[in-house]
Amino acid sequence: MTTTKSAETGHRIEVHPGTQHVQIEIGGVVIADSRHPLVLDETRCPTRYYLPPEDVRLDRLERTATHTHCPYKGDASYWSVRVGDRVVADAAWSYEEPLPEREDIRGYLCFYPSRVDAFTIDGQPLAR
Repeated sequence: MTTTKSAETGHRIEVHPGTQHVQIEIGGVVIADSRHPLVLDETRCPTRYYLPPEDVRLDRLERTATHTHCPYKGDASYWSVRVGDRVVADAAWSYEEPLPEREDIRGYLCFYPSRVDAFTIDGQPLAR
C-alpha cells in the first residue's frame, strides 16, 4: 500500500492492491474483467478501481482528445468504448505519465460507473 498526503492541503491518496472481482459491461459486452484491481481512495472522491490493461478489452477502446490534470496524480488521458455502433464517450481514463509519487497507477485504466451499463464488484452493482 502506498499513501501520499499533501502537507499544505491535507489531501490524501491511498492505493492498495485489491482482490475484488471487478467487471464492467457495455451493451452486453464485458469490457473489463479483473481480480487484480488497484483500489484508490482519495480525499473527497469515491473509491476508484484501477484495472491492469491486460484485464481490459483494449480492442474496444478508442483514444480521445480529452485530457485532464490532477495536481496529485498528473495528466490523465481518456478513452471511449465502442460496442457495435454505440460509442460511450470518455468512459475510461488512465495516467500514462503520472507524477512520481503515483507511479503505482501508471497505465492502469479506470472507468466511470455512471457511463457504463454495469459495473460490479464481487457480483454486486457499484453505486453510481
